[in-house]
Amino acid sequence: MSISILSLMLLFLLSGIFVILLIPAKNQILIKQSSYVSSICVFICSLSLLTLFDSSSCKFQFVEWFELLTFFNFNFFIGIDGISIFFILLTTFLIPICLLIEWFSKKKNVKEYHLCFLLMNLFLIIVFSVLDILIFYIFFESILIPMFLVVGIFGSKTRRIKAAYQFFLYTLIGSLLMLLSIFLIFFETGSTDFQILLNFEFSEKKQFILWLAFFISFAIKIPMFPLHIWLPEAHVEAPTAGSVILAGVLLKMGAYGFVRFSLTFFPIASIFFSPLIFLLSLLAVLYTSLSTLRQIDLKKAIAYSSVAHMGIVTIGIFSFNLYGLEGSFLMMISHGFVSSALFLLVGMLYEKHHTRLIKYYGGIVQLMPIYSLFFLFFSIANLGFPGTSSFCAEFLILFGAFQINTFLALFSSLGMVFSAAYCLWLSNRLLFGQLKISHISNYYDLQKKDFAILFPLSFFTLILGIYPETFLDIIHVSVSNIL
Repeated sequence: MSISILSLMLLFLLSGIFVILLIPAKNQILIKQSSYVSSICVFICSLSLLTLFDSSSCKFQFVEWFELLTFFNFNFFIGIDGISIFFILLTTFLIPICLLIEWFSKKKNVKEYHLCFLLMNLFLIIVFSVLDILIFYIFFESILIPMFLVVGIFGSKTRRIKAAYQFFLYTLIGSLLMLLSIFLIFFETGSTDFQILLNFEFSEKKQFILWLAFFISFAIKIPMFPLHIWLPEAHVEAPTAGSVILAGVLLKMGAYGFVRFSLTFFPIASIFFSPLIFLLSLLAVLYTSLSTLRQIDLKKAIAYSSVAHMGIVTIGIFSFNLYGLEGSFLMMISHGFVSSALFLLVGMLYEKHHTRLIKYYGGIVQLMPIYSLFFLFFSIANLGFPGTSSFCAEFLILFGAFQINTFLALFSSLGMVFSAAYCLWLSNRLLFGQLKISHISNYYDLQKKDFAILFPLSFFTLILGIYPETFLDIIHVSVSNIL
């Protein structure tokens, strides 16, 4: 049973895509039901992966082999370890939420919408499980297509086309150097198989060249300062579900690439360029935190805070110790829950009142108490309040940074101060003060569907904050193997 779980997940998604293609576009209910059943089946399979996963081993598990081109003897493997399993779980958990968000909406192009999200689910699972760097690159870039369509077709404003092209071109052009580097690796080693490349040592000069090429691609995906310009625009123009999957999973692909490839294949170059990473990460933390304080759009504020948190993640990754690396993984999973929930809350507010401008809101705690409770909870989780998952993650990252350089830890800790400033400022402006009934008069609290979506996110945020060992024990051996 365990041998075929990954294949079963891919089969469920391919079957769901095929069924939706056959369903007439006017039969929206059947399309929604088919896509949702497919995504739920995949999520259940991912839970079985976690149940059967052996956390005492650093080897790849559930490994399966696929032969693509018999004539050229080209094949690839898929498998997971402690590094990739939680990214797959996060993906399969958030995709059903994205589909459920639009369940009662009356949008056009429902068929295309669900196809895009099932394709993203399929591509992301392959990205986090494939053990061939060329196949990784193909699906790493293929995710751009459905996400481009989600932003460009289902976006909220007239600038969605510009935002979609900006997102697409930024990330595509930035990854071309990685493709050339993969060809260079193939000509050097004769293989693109990850497990074979683990036994190959590149010269110091080639490590520098290859590291820089991979760095540009992954830095744009995270995104790192100053390559973050596309992210706020994409978030603002994307629909709520698009923002959720973008912040929850797609931003993590760059950090995953750093750990899986840069640290593993190019360790000398990673150590050499770590001061550059620390400088750019600190600039991201300070600049984007201050930028968040001056935003007038709720989505842009949360988008800039995501860049700041990803800056903390990269500091943890390149700290080259167990505390920093484990903290960065915990931060990515925590950010997947917290940031997704904040975008959901903003989307729920926008759906009711058709504006995201902060100046039109105020005092909504008086008429939307349940909504206000969730928003306040995820805001304090975003700033790293004790008892939430972000606190444990930031503590581990700062402890890891302190072991390298005291000043690095000191300046990194400013991120916590600034995050407290903009999170509390945003909550205060939105939830408290006087009601602005001259702008918005009809306030409605959360519906049952909204509560059902937000409750699991808050539950996992608390579980990872109170008992982080549930996560750290599973990734510990695989992370230790990298160092």
